Amino acid sequence: MPKPIHLNLSAFYFFYFAYLGAFAPFFALYLNSVGMSAVEIGILMALPQLTRILAPHLWGWLADRSGQRMRVVRWSGALGTLAFLGVFGGESFALLCTVLFAMTFFWSAALPLVEATTLSQLGDETARYGRIRVWGSVGFIVAVVAVGYLLDLTSPRALLWVIAALMVCMLLLSCVVADAPAVPHPGDDQPVWQVVRRPEVIAIIVASALVAMAHGPYYTFYTIHLVDHGYSKSFAGGLWALGVICEIAIFVWMSRLYRAYTMRQILIASTLLAALRFVVIGWGADSIVVLLAAQTLHAASFGAFHAAAIGVVHRLFRGRHQARGQAIYGSLAYGFGGAIGGLASGYAWSGLGAGLTFTLGGACALAAAAVLWRWLRPV
Repeated sequence: MPKPIHLNLSAFYFFYFAYLGAFAPFFALYLNSVGMSAVEIGILMALPQLTRILAPHLWGWLADRSGQRMRVVRWSGALGTLAFLGVFGGESFALLCTVLFAMTFFWSAALPLVEATTLSQLGDETARYGRIRVWGSVGFIVAVVAVGYLLDLTSPRALLWVIAALMVCMLLLSCVVADAPAVPHPGDDQPVWQVVRRPEVIAIIVASALVAMAHGPYYTFYTIHLVDHGYSKSFAGGLWALGVICEIAIFVWMSRLYRAYTMRQILIASTLLAALRFVVIGWGADSIVVLLAAQTLHAASFGAFHAAAIGVVHRLFRGRHQARGQAIYGSLAYGFGGAIGGLASGYAWSGLGAGLTFTLGGACALAAAAVLWRWLRPV
């Protein structure tokens, strides 16, 4: 891959995940500050995942049909940024639902199409994916630390301006990322849904959906959980950053893991460690040492799992199906799974409390391990 393309992709990942680093850990705090209930917070935080169920199919189909993935990212990103500006118009539940739905509907095009572009640029060198994607983790760290300190010093409303600024940066960078043509493959004439029906494809999608469900309480209530236990917002941001630092280490080491283990082994180990992590978070939040140890497991529950799962999907969807394959995987796995996890966590948080809510997340991760063990053949 030419160096300028490498740099442009790395920069896009940096700002895309910086945006997630501002939104995912702290937007629930903003919603809490304007009087939203736990159930309303759960619904609003699940909207980004709900839009990922259907919207990426549209964007993936459009990208594959036009052969211009990044052009789709640019136009949809521009509309998503304009939609988010509506959040400055009020604080009602209905308005925020509308704004978040529209914003995430359009921005849902970005990641799967950029992932497909990155992997197409890499060709057979997929082990180098982690070294590009690691800059997304760096962006996430910068955002969670900076925003954590910012919110200790200012009002939660400042978060809205940070998110808007990061969206503008993402949009500008999408204009300099070059498209990569899909490499022809003998299976191009095969309908994409015939690929989806294969047992190993179903296995990776179901397992990834369960892992996304397991993360529902974490992405929705982790910061609130920490603040409820007396920790500052900046300390919460530091814990988020620690998890992503460990994720970076895994991305850097993924090429060595690929040489030592199969993707199936990496995925199963990651889900088992994820189950342990969420149970520990739910019941051990009074101990800083326990929280620190649990955050190191983010390297497995997200980092190793995500990198291996993306690699499996890239191998299962080839040729002209790559963009739609990433879109289908993202929508069914992270869209459906993340939406169910976010919605369920809101109701569980209200009725069962933090400990049992995080334990249910751990149970979902264990179920994912069972699916992978039974149905995913070695890759």
